[in-house]
Amino acid sequence: MKNIYLMLKKEGYEIDVLTTDPTYPNRNFYEDESFWDDQQLNETEDVTRVKIQNRKYSRSFMNRLLYYLEMAIKMIGIVLGRREKYDYIYTTSPPIFVAVVGLIAKIRFKAKLILEIRDLWPDSLKGVGVFNYPFIIRYFRRIEKLLYKRADEIVVNSKGFIDHIKNEQTGAGEKITYVPNGARNYEFMKPLYNPSGFKAIYAGNLGLAQDNEILLLLAEKLKSRNVELTIMGYGYHSQHLKEEIKARSLDNVTFVHPVTRAECFELIAEHQVGIVTLVDKEVFKTVLPGKIIDYMTCGVPIVGSVDGFAKDIIEANEAGFVSETKQAGELVAYIDRLLEDPLLQKRLSKNAQQYVQRNFLWEENIYSLIDIMEKQEERVPNKLRKVEL
Repeated sequence: MKNIYLMLKKEGYEIDVLTTDPTYPNRNFYEDESFWDDQQLNETEDVTRVKIQNRKYSRSFMNRLLYYLEMAIKMIGIVLGRREKYDYIYTTSPPIFVAVVGLIAKIRFKAKLILEIRDLWPDSLKGVGVFNYPFIIRYFRRIEKLLYKRADEIVVNSKGFIDHIKNEQTGAGEKITYVPNGARNYEFMKPLYNPSGFKAIYAGNLGLAQDNEILLLLAEKLKSRNVELTIMGYGYHSQHLKEEIKARSLDNVTFVHPVTRAECFELIAEHQVGIVTLVDKEVFKTVLPGKIIDYMTCGVPIVGSVDGFAKDIIEANEAGFVSETKQAGELVAYIDRLLEDPLLQKRLSKNAQQYVQRNFLWEENIYSLIDIMEKQEERVPNKLRKVEL
């Protein structure tokens, strides 16, 4: 969203952003001034941040639900109170509550609605196994279909979502545009080929959708090979993982506190392999985890336990290896191949960065979004377009 905001402004669009104070994965992170490192965002008057009183964002689904409801109610109040005119409303799901606010904004401002789907919701709720109340799931499903129906355009950041949306809402396929999340030109890193050591990294969420058990088993096997594993993680299972690593005396594992995106990329580039895992559920075959693109941007070969669209991206572009058995032993076998073959490592690294340059550059992909807005027939010619995100 930061890139969409900055790049649309560069192209001459007026942008207003309605969002919350940052809370994910923990609002205490943002007391660290290093996370507020972009003055373009900190000093602008067109970003409105809603303060949420509920501080228990991650502790349970019901707490998270209350958090979302409070957020939606406050955002709806702001939308209804505004007198500005907007040509486009750009909203995202999940959480689906933000998308509902976007739908209300469409009606309030008589604007075009662009709906971005970042994950399939409520399917992902069932996939992580923490919420399975059929009545409420059916209610959320109706909202999902309504959003697909009322959206003027639908943006997806994974091609794996397209068939699902088509099946849920007749005619929605004609409105879908693929605009992947990606990297900026300045974010490409020079890979570090370390002749004196070999390090693996896991960077990202340690939540309910990730296969954290396989990460533990992998850490044990890497210890016997004198391979260091860096875990830069956060989320629901992070504390449990830390406790298990200590209990199993896995002194080859280093936990790193989450850092800024720039620092994260510098750290990733110091490693020779990037690990990605997802639990083996049908809904997660549709997603493309952001860490895959981050690894590829840094030129780090990937070893993963994933399926579906993510697996296709890694294998088709020879950017790494994907386990067929979903077993830690197979992941280690792939890491052994990279450990023993520096030329293979360099080839996969080069393939990964070239693929990002061809397909995942914001400097190019922003025009897919601009094309969506430019083709709307009711746009007033030669007018500075105003967008609410």
